[in-house]
Amino acid sequence: MYNHYFHLKGAPFSIAPDPRYLFMSERHREALAHLLYGIGSGGGFVLLTGEIGAGKTTVCRCFIEQIPEHCRLAYIFNPRLSVEELLQSVCDEFGIPLPAGEGAGLKAYVDAINRHLLESHAQGLNNVLVIDEAQNLSAEVLEQLRLLTNLETNERKLLQIILIGQPELRTMLARPELEQLAQRVIARYHLGPLTEPETGAYVAHRLAVAGAGGQPFPPALTPLVHTLTHGVPRRINLLCDRALLGAYVENSPQVTRAILKKAAEEVFAGEPAPRRSLRVPVAVGGVLAAVALSAAAWQALPARQAAPAVATAPKPGATPVAHIASTAVPPVQADEANALRELAALWGQPLAGNDPCEAALRLNLRCHQGRGGLYELRLLDRPAVVTLHDGPRTGYAVLTAMDGNSVLLSAGARRERIDLASFVARFGGEFTTFWRMPRGFREQLSEGDRGQDVDWLNASLAGINKAPAPKSDRPFDANTREWLRRFQAAQDLKADGVAGPRTFMRLNQLTGVPEPRLLAAANGK
Repeated sequence: MYNHYFHLKGAPFSIAPDPRYLFMSERHREALAHLLYGIGSGGGFVLLTGEIGAGKTTVCRCFIEQIPEHCRLAYIFNPRLSVEELLQSVCDEFGIPLPAGEGAGLKAYVDAINRHLLESHAQGLNNVLVIDEAQNLSAEVLEQLRLLTNLETNERKLLQIILIGQPELRTMLARPELEQLAQRVIARYHLGPLTEPETGAYVAHRLAVAGAGGQPFPPALTPLVHTLTHGVPRRINLLCDRALLGAYVENSPQVTRAILKKAAEEVFAGEPAPRRSLRVPVAVGGVLAAVALSAAAWQALPARQAAPAVATAPKPGATPVAHIASTAVPPVQADEANALRELAALWGQPLAGNDPCEAALRLNLRCHQGRGGLYELRLLDRPAVVTLHDGPRTGYAVLTAMDGNSVLLSAGARRERIDLASFVARFGGEFTTFWRMPRGFREQLSEGDRGQDVDWLNASLAGINKAPAPKSDRPFDANTREWLRRFQAAQDLKADGVAGPRTFMRLNQLTGVPEPRLLAAANGK
């Protein structure tokens, strides 16, 4: 109803799971990393819990999209089943032929599943069972699930089970009769609400995807939106949808505090008035620290080392960061090549020629073009050229710093700090950065390969694992690949054992390769 009034292409706050509006906060990314770690860790149970509307299904959808090719997935979304119905569902999902005849019995189903798991293992395939709304499982069904994980080899269990549910699932697994199952949980994650800055970025992101030209939700309303919704995405959608309708009815160009409070009274009728929660700032590097703690708790991965900060000297004539006022108008330039040359200057490398990425290769630098959100930029932790959109117009800026509330952008002589919500509203996710290649770098390493890039990789992984330095000319072998998978899982990377650009970038950070950092300059430092 209000779409035409606000010049929107679609409903920005529909609760339907439209992938175009996907917003993965840092917590969602951490939850996804736990799921991906779970399927690469040798089996057992992985537990993901969260309040209603926190985004568990969003994480699950992203997980399904990123599951490795060697994994076969079964997904059960209605777990109110008896033990026999559960086994039938598992057979259906994995395509296992059901035992012939009626009343075959539980043993026939279990035997069929075990045969399938052994055959899959012989083919190099893993089987992953995902159960949503798992708080509805009975104790008998949970015990049967535990028994299904008994089949194992010397290296791994042949069935990995991911349980996704509401917080009471954690309480269920704490019961004495389920202690054996609880001991097999190799990774746990509770999906919390969005922070206040993330709430503002979430609202701005969905409005931007819907094509909003102005600011129907002024950033000044973000603290109130966060307080009223507790940072729960589904509640944010319900509140903002009703608030936009209220603005339309009142012929207001923007949502006001009065309209927002009235909308809250309507959509949250009968709830007690929320207490104003403490505003917790997003700590710089908080995601990396949290995942490091998780890795330590798993006790299966080497401890994370702190990435050394590399100070970057300000460009001559640039305005000192500490003196920059907050603004909602980002500096941009029309020529991406000029922005890349400005970015390369932070690496101390002037680029000549019309193609900056080609020129960078001659200087042992490599362009990395990516697409993602704030989380990816924080994780890569390096300056980047970001693509910004303002309606039909596209421009480029160099992102040099980021904290929990703002980003620092430069374009030529302009250098401005922009609040996070205004940045997200214009940032389409496209970015380009540089990284230093090891000598002899190859796009794909196969077992048995030798060379300078393999020597560097082996030495770096050995240092991180506090293992003896390997001999030179050691081949890329199964042990290297396993070390690589463990490292990738601990660093929120896809744990596929492939040494790609993002893996090398993180290794550069942890082994002291001199490269500029994105977060080292945050807060004007």
